[in-house]
Amino acid sequence: MRRAPRTLTVVGGSALTLSLLAGCAAAAPTSEEPVAGGTLIYATGDAEPSCLDPHVGGNYPQALLATQYIESLVSKNTEGDILPWLAESWKESDDGLSWEFTLRDDVSFTDGTPLTADAVAANIAHLKDPETASSTGYLAVGKIESMTSIDEHTLRIDLSAPDSALLDSFSMPWVGIQSPTALERGKDVNCESPVGTGPFIVEEWTRQQGVRLVRNEDYTSWPGDAAHEGTAWLEAIDWRFIPDAATRYAALQSGEVDVIDNPQPNSLAAASEDGPIFAIAAPRPGASNRIELNAGKAPFDDERVREAFIRAAEVNDGIESLFFGTVGRSYSVLSSVEAESLSTPEYFDVDLDAANALLDAAGWTQRDTDGYRVKDGQRLVLEFPVSTNQSVPAEQSLFEQIQATTKQAGFQVILEPLDLSSWYGALAAHEYNLVSAPYTKVGPDVLRILYHSDSTVPAPSGYFANLAQLKDPKLDALLTQASETTDATLRAQLYEEAQDIVLSGYHVLPLYDQQNHYLHGEDVEGMRALPTVSTPTFFDAWLAR
Repeated sequence: MRRAPRTLTVVGGSALTLSLLAGCAAAAPTSEEPVAGGTLIYATGDAEPSCLDPHVGGNYPQALLATQYIESLVSKNTEGDILPWLAESWKESDDGLSWEFTLRDDVSFTDGTPLTADAVAANIAHLKDPETASSTGYLAVGKIESMTSIDEHTLRIDLSAPDSALLDSFSMPWVGIQSPTALERGKDVNCESPVGTGPFIVEEWTRQQGVRLVRNEDYTSWPGDAAHEGTAWLEAIDWRFIPDAATRYAALQSGEVDVIDNPQPNSLAAASEDGPIFAIAAPRPGASNRIELNAGKAPFDDERVREAFIRAAEVNDGIESLFFGTVGRSYSVLSSVEAESLSTPEYFDVDLDAANALLDAAGWTQRDTDGYRVKDGQRLVLEFPVSTNQSVPAEQSLFEQIQATTKQAGFQVILEPLDLSSWYGALAAHEYNLVSAPYTKVGPDVLRILYHSDSTVPAPSGYFANLAQLKDPKLDALLTQASETTDATLRAQLYEEAQDIVLSGYHVLPLYDQQNHYLHGEDVEGMRALPTVSTPTFFDAWLAR
């Protein structure tokens, strides 16, 4: 099979997205000086977490909330540079097998426990403990073999192999640092009220309604890129769970809430730099939004069938008609945030004649009375469970358009809308041929998490990240070498070659960048998204009313 020339570039369409949203950034402040006090009301459309401790499981709804009360060892700025946070400095050994982190000596958790080397070691142990049932954090610290407290505020970490992504991993909320005293209370209690060092404290969680966060009056650990020092301006945040996008938007329009996430594209497109509703666009790092093709079972264990599906799937028309210019098409498995992303539009040209020829060659030569392909008496059926908590309505409509266009080649795509828990259950049981599974991890090492054969084995949470079920020794070797080398040029070359294996093997159908979009009213000032995983932070925010 012909392999098209490779181009290492920013994901196609990302420049379009940024230009269209350039006028939708946060509004200029309407008050000259920040105003202290007030309660900001945030309405989220993401699924309500089953646990507020981001170590447990480790999904994006947890990160949204945890950003307000749990902090990381390091952070990143908008240029991608690593910044000190709870760790004020660090150094790596020459062989890459050990690191020493020096912690700030003026920070305490909100239960009064001091931040120490032992506290950080307890957090890493918590992530690695199978009883915690971690996934994202567990995979991020997978190479950590042992920890030694050199003194009260210096921790040595020893690794099983060099880890070029270690600092990126330590910037994520799923590896955030919690009070070891609070962790000792047990999972159930800590899930209800995790304790961090952040600008806010979990006061109360009312299930199926919301979480009440109150200001940490003893806060001292603002990040290096914060706009001010001291405590947060806001007195409190009421975090509400409102699953319906239209209801969230109506609440924002009426002034019932101050900020919403996951707006529908038409609502996002209506936002203006002149208000009264303003938009913040924050592309997530790590992987793009994409559909994974499960090569671990028929019919996608045949590359010809995978390519036929991708050649029959019309994506661009749906993106143009459903997303109102708020996203651009991606041809990469990586987000445009990642400099190493490889864009290969030539692999995704729509060609129905080629799709039909590939299916004929694969033995799917007959069609039934409904027009679907048949082989050995079995219809060409593809199961596609869809998380209604993670896929916005426009994306679900895009899936329906893909369902319709691939039917022309003879595929029967069965879309099954599921809540988040049922969706995870379907994946765990391998009851899928297609799946759209957003995965956020800072840095290109997300490729190792998603496509190394080790990731076909479930983490303690039960989740396995390699949903494409790729088991390729050459790919494994490339991803392992990339994760261990300190040579940035070599690492980029290895990631390029690894991406080409995934893309040219037709294991994924890229759609568009994972995007965090926030809408806020004109009274909200100083809100921003953290450059790490694009979650909102309200330390610098205030209400100008």
